[in-house]
Amino acid sequence: MKKYNVGIVGYGWVATAHIPAINASPLGQVTAVCSSRKLDAAALSAQYGSSIRVYNDLDEMLANPDIHVVSLCGMPTQRLDQVTRAAGAGKHLIIEKPLCLSLKELRAMDQAVKQAKVRTCVCFECRYASQFQVIKAILDKGLLGTVHYGEVDYYHGIGPWYAQFRWCRSKTEGGSSLLEAGCHALDALLLCMGSEVEEVMSYGTKSKSKLFAPYEYPSTTVTILKFKNGAVGKCVSSIDCLQPYYFHTHLVGSKGSLLDNKFHSSDLGTNKAAWSALAMKLVDSGDVSDHPYQAQFAAFFEALNQGEEMPLTSLADGVISHEAVFAADHSAKLGRPVKMSELNRYAK
Repeated sequence: MKKYNVGIVGYGWVATAHIPAINASPLGQVTAVCSSRKLDAAALSAQYGSSIRVYNDLDEMLANPDIHVVSLCGMPTQRLDQVTRAAGAGKHLIIEKPLCLSLKELRAMDQAVKQAKVRTCVCFECRYASQFQVIKAILDKGLLGTVHYGEVDYYHGIGPWYAQFRWCRSKTEGGSSLLEAGCHALDALLLCMGSEVEEVMSYGTKSKSKLFAPYEYPSTTVTILKFKNGAVGKCVSSIDCLQPYYFHTHLVGSKGSLLDNKFHSSDLGTNKAAWSALAMKLVDSGDVSDHPYQAQFAAFFEALNQGEEMPLTSLADGVISHEAVFAADHSAKLGRPVKMSELNRYAK
């Protein structure tokens, strides 16, 4: 069985989740790590159970013909340059979120990948979580009917207790509440609603706690979305909350509703006066070690093996979700709704 050799770019927190997930998938194995730090190849190989070569120069790693895929785990500010170079070298791509920090960069990244004709996997891995696999199956079977309202919210206090806080609090490196983390919830909402976004309106605010004072942008935002099929949705991104992690999900349809791991469906004859329970693992942790990377990466390598695009989380899917994020951020800045049809004027 052929395995795809993967080179990791950036050895930080998220890379420590990518590597075991890639190695645990049937068709992938990490054979290289590129980092600005001096790493011990023997120690890394022993830690992850595969022979890993260490590079300090990205172009040198990209020149290795035995590396088929590159997983970009570094800073968002470096993402466009790394995608362009890796795609130009003919490497398939696993790209962490956010893809980038501006619409202009998003357009350039999309163009670079299309020109290189490489395959892509964007780390909106919540689409592969048990919770959203079950929800998608319920929606596809029509058990909620036509969904006319949905809300998926992200509550996760990201403060000084996280190493990433030192850079994600900066507007130039973190971007916004949605780009930093809440984009997972907005992406999940788009998956559930099944219609193109027509218009968004977003407002932002910020905690008065001194813990979150270093944030250079509104660390809590609420975004209202209008969809082309007439449905509406809401997404909260709160990275300055003091509470347990919560990925709130509520869908309302013509035949029933779903609230996190509870639901009612008139098609199934469940009791409308009491929720029925769904046995599934909820998205309930911000720790990257708990994210469903293994299922996502296994699907990516299988798609590569079949010569097909990645299902659910290709760059094309990621572009759509990031467009909604950038529209929301522009709306908050302008203080008015932003139509998706006018978005390109902000790609400057």
